[in-house]
Amino acid sequence: MIFPTPGGPAFGPRDDNAIKPKISRRTVRAVLELGRPYIGTLSFFLFLVVLQTATSVVNPLVFRRLIDRGVVVGDEKEVIRMALLAAALSLADTGLMFVHRYLAVKVGQDIVLDLRRKVFVHVQRMSLGFFNRTRTGALVTRLNTDISGAGSAFSNVLTAAVGNVLTVVFILSAMFALSWRLTLAALVVMPIYMVAAGIIGRQLRELTRAAFDRTSEMNHLMVERFNVSGATVMKIFGRADEESTIFGRLAQRVRDINVHSANVGRPLYAGGSLLVGLGVIIVYGWGGVLTVRGSMEIGTLVALVGYLYRVYGPLLSLSNLQVDVLTTLVSFERVFEVLALKPTITDRPGAVPVPAGPVRIEFDHVGFRYPTATEVSLASLESVAVLSQHPERDVLHDVSFVAEPGQLVALVGPSGAGKSTLAQLIARLYDVQAGSVRMNGVDLRDATQDSIQGVVGMVMQDAHLFHDTLRANLLYAKPGASDAELLAALRDAQILPTVEALPQGIDTMVGERGHRLSGGERARVSIARLLLKAPAVVVLDEATAHLDSESERAIQQAFQTALAGRTSLVIAHRLSTVQHADQILVLDQGRIVERGRHEELLRAGKLYAQLCRTQFSVPAGPHEIEARAPSVRAG
Repeated sequence: MIFPTPGGPAFGPRDDNAIKPKISRRTVRAVLELGRPYIGTLSFFLFLVVLQTATSVVNPLVFRRLIDRGVVVGDEKEVIRMALLAAALSLADTGLMFVHRYLAVKVGQDIVLDLRRKVFVHVQRMSLGFFNRTRTGALVTRLNTDISGAGSAFSNVLTAAVGNVLTVVFILSAMFALSWRLTLAALVVMPIYMVAAGIIGRQLRELTRAAFDRTSEMNHLMVERFNVSGATVMKIFGRADEESTIFGRLAQRVRDINVHSANVGRPLYAGGSLLVGLGVIIVYGWGGVLTVRGSMEIGTLVALVGYLYRVYGPLLSLSNLQVDVLTTLVSFERVFEVLALKPTITDRPGAVPVPAGPVRIEFDHVGFRYPTATEVSLASLESVAVLSQHPERDVLHDVSFVAEPGQLVALVGPSGAGKSTLAQLIARLYDVQAGSVRMNGVDLRDATQDSIQGVVGMVMQDAHLFHDTLRANLLYAKPGASDAELLAALRDAQILPTVEALPQGIDTMVGERGHRLSGGERARVSIARLLLKAPAVVVLDEATAHLDSESERAIQQAFQTALAGRTSLVIAHRLSTVQHADQILVLDQGRIVERGRHEELLRAGKLYAQLCRTQFSVPAGPHEIEARAPSVRAG
């Protein structure tokens, strides 16, 4: 068994464009658009920031007066008055800062909520081809980590961009008013620092994007290995040590890039500390000399130093603002990248519902190929691989047939003949490239998806149940169903005695993908869910493949009652289904090579007769048809 390194040959070549796209103006506009619904809150936030900045500017002037008009001249009352005023201003400054930072976080988390809802709804609208190609862990990272990071960063950037700009403007104005020479001297090295911050910021932007991608690779491994199916395969093959090695390698890559990012950003913090120290030394040194000479009051010197400590923090934050903005935009860009991917299955303008009543299905010269990666996916969601530009091969060729209302149509053929693909087209999980699929005369591409979903019910061979109770899984088909309806569906699916024997009965948790139940039990719950929905069109893809012969016969009887009058398309799994079908379609290499009823096709002696001999264990001679064993499973 091969354990490839992510990004290595088994994962496909890396695509640098997938991890290092430039931040576009469209992304910036989209981020600003996210804040439009909160313009009222943001305006109040701005008002509070102005008040808080004003209090922070006034405080050093109060201490200046306390020293020059109180301490120096010996006026105790002035000292007390100024001290009380400084205390009141400090309380106001703290309170205002608490409120406006709360508002910034609130807006940021509201944006996170809006984005999560929008991305979740958008992803749900994607075609099945998208989910067939996308790494689940990478998608979860976009929906969770990237959006959370974007919201938190938005709050921080909002506070820094607005609060720090106002603080710098107000404080520098006051400092220049007190001594423009000392102010310029203290800030002389600031332009050098800002240039360095811009250079480092661009490096951190790319490192942040790469860190997100490496984290998504690690998350995908955990999602894939920690679900029940993945854990079962891992234990069966005894590959726990190898999996640990692979995970350790991925985790190490995440660690390395985070350490590298910290080292790249460290000069900014070191340079900021040095800048503050030099500025204080300049002001104390030069200002002290001026004070000794009598050219400056001591209170003014203290006020300047107080302002210096207050202004360097916002100045350094503004210097790093480019870094913060770019890394924030990386998170938003990754989220918008998903939102920009258009669903391939959509309702056309003027789409109409499938007409009510019994359904007639018509395939008219249908040709189909699965969509290419570039049509349905993103490189950054596929192990950061270059998306293939080669067209997929055609799966179905010139397929035509009609299923009249109430008819049972069986699909048979060798593996890979296109049976499941044909069934998926009925539910419009994909759109055809040639010809058309119609229900009651309406091309499915012109029908609303809601109406198709309401008409078609499917049961697949791999019966999937959600990690929830049996009740919740059944109600997924009919949310308003009563307990009596649920129990009736379970009874018809021949699983009610099993459910009643469970500790919590219908409220028993079935586990992830229903793995607390056996394969046959999952299949019967899935069938009960279909019976509860009672659709006009039923598609069964090896629906009873996991059942024993006795249960299968019981469910066949339930189908005869519950599905009477409904159009059914069944991928043949047992002879009992095939022999009673109104029409049998034999597929081979994406084409219908035979069609007819069971006896007719047996007499023809072609592919269907061969399949009966090899898969159904039915003798080829028509005189031996009655001797066949109906419990033998089909392929």
